[in-house]
Amino acid sequence: MFLSKVQTLDDCEVIADDIDDIPVATNSGAIWPAHERKPWMFAFIFGCWVASLIWFGPRLVGLVGAAEGFWATAALSYFAVFTTIAWLYGLYNIGVVLFSWIYRNFLPKPPALMLHDTPPVAILYTTCNDFVRESVESCLDLSYPNYTLYILDDGDDPAIRDKIDAYGEVNPDWVKIIRRENRVGYKAGNLNHALANHVSEPYFAVVDADEIVPANFLDKLVPYLINDPDCGFVQANHRCDENSSTKLQEDMRIGIDVHWKWYQPLRNKFGFVMFLGHGALLRRSCWDEVGGFDEIVSEDLAYAISIREKGYYGIFAEDVMCIEAFPESVKAFRVRHVKWTRGTCEFLHNWAAKLWRSRNIPLIEKLDITFPTANLPLTFFFFLFMIIAGLALPFLMGASRDLTWVILGQEITMPVRAMPVEMTRIFTIDFFAITVMTLFAPILCFVLEHWREPIRLFRFLSKSTALYAALSPLSALCVVGYALTGKARFLVTGDKSEQSAAKAQNGNRIHRFLSETHPDARPSWVFEMLAGMIFFGAALISFQPAFAGIALAFFLQPFLHYYGWSRPWLRRLSMLPFVLIIGSVMLGGFSFFGLQPVFFGFGFHF
Repeated sequence: MFLSKVQTLDDCEVIADDIDDIPVATNSGAIWPAHERKPWMFAFIFGCWVASLIWFGPRLVGLVGAAEGFWATAALSYFAVFTTIAWLYGLYNIGVVLFSWIYRNFLPKPPALMLHDTPPVAILYTTCNDFVRESVESCLDLSYPNYTLYILDDGDDPAIRDKIDAYGEVNPDWVKIIRRENRVGYKAGNLNHALANHVSEPYFAVVDADEIVPANFLDKLVPYLINDPDCGFVQANHRCDENSSTKLQEDMRIGIDVHWKWYQPLRNKFGFVMFLGHGALLRRSCWDEVGGFDEIVSEDLAYAISIREKGYYGIFAEDVMCIEAFPESVKAFRVRHVKWTRGTCEFLHNWAAKLWRSRNIPLIEKLDITFPTANLPLTFFFFLFMIIAGLALPFLMGASRDLTWVILGQEITMPVRAMPVEMTRIFTIDFFAITVMTLFAPILCFVLEHWREPIRLFRFLSKSTALYAALSPLSALCVVGYALTGKARFLVTGDKSEQSAAKAQNGNRIHRFLSETHPDARPSWVFEMLAGMIFFGAALISFQPAFAGIALAFFLQPFLHYYGWSRPWLRRLSMLPFVLIIGSVMLGGFSFFGLQPVFFGFGFHF
């Protein structure tokens, strides 16, 4: 396929001199200038949130005031504060979906830019023991005539290094292989090393090891940078690879597609366009001006903020569609989550203060950076919220009651902890409505996208709940581990050798675990299963089906990690947590039509 392409850079120059048949751009200048971004989305989010505080705030304050004793007051205070934060995040997700719909259907889009010049471009293909031939071939099958592919090999697997060398020998005029002596700075260090010592092109694209770029990738992206000198990078759109190699990828594929469609394009008009680490074209002079990529795990976001401080900005190219793959196994999925969580903690630790002190970055862009980045570390506080709501409050404030079941004529009595009237009084229908809104806001885009396919939607939501909702214990470990060690390691999702390497720990094993909180490590599994068992017992005592669903998801995570997603019995069992959560929602609704309010426990807020 690609071997029939032009084979030398000299040939490229000939073609570049003969491009009279290429259409000239019909427009020039800024396409999505940052100064035209509007604050309407965040005005909507915070306006609704303030209204909710005015409406519900007196009830929450009164709830805290009804507590007796220090521990009950502390627990209820945390419950009340985190409840309002949960409302804010629910409104954020609703705001994103609403303004994404407005952006897509009502805002005029600028005409497409056409290619009229072909400056040299470097394609930086980053790999660390996860070389994917199909991805590399897509980089060599571009229609743009003037580029060089640099394979930035940071791996140490001899077999994969041999594959890369063999590939370079077949395509010596188009492929340059770059290696370094160490992995200092992880991916950021790899990119900095190549750009400082080997790459001189004025534009460079960053491509991940498993990413497939379209043939018109550079034809579409280069004009943005040529026409707009203030555009520092152009981020391409993505969809999930339909040629799934595993059952997990097949089941989770639509999650990637929907997220990219609803959460990224609107940032051209209502927020901050992020460099997402791959599938993007960047301006070399911006890299020079900010002194390279900050060598942290979240180097992409740090870089986007650095150049924004200098007056440059990013653009999201919705019509350029790259292909990426969902992690092939639950192990790889959890490795990626650990990398993201600890990397986000590192970013907030090193960059949050700089971001909010900046005088050159508008408030709406600061907010649009903070909401998604704070979301992962906030999972730790969500985990504490579940402990307080499901364990602390029932035992600090609850009273023992007997719940009687009648099954086939047989009475079964079960002791439960019933909350005092001061607690149940706040759970009116409006409070129930905002609770349901908070619970379902993160999946609103999936419902809107697939409501015409209810069976497919139910399967996706139930299975994704078993993956995502069950990450709280692992996330809590990541946050605690980073807080204690201040370290975030760039774990490579596709590097199978790295997953198993966590078991061969040298030196202080406790410190090593806290430095990585690797999901392969036994303490991670033990903590998740222990959390599942304790929370399930609490759910039975306080009679909270939704809480039982989350607890079951916690308990299942180590089994999914070890046995994989291909076991049919595990996949079917993984649908039960979502069923229990939906059941709790229905029971909560029925409580307003005469059912006993015990069915709608306060812990339902999850």
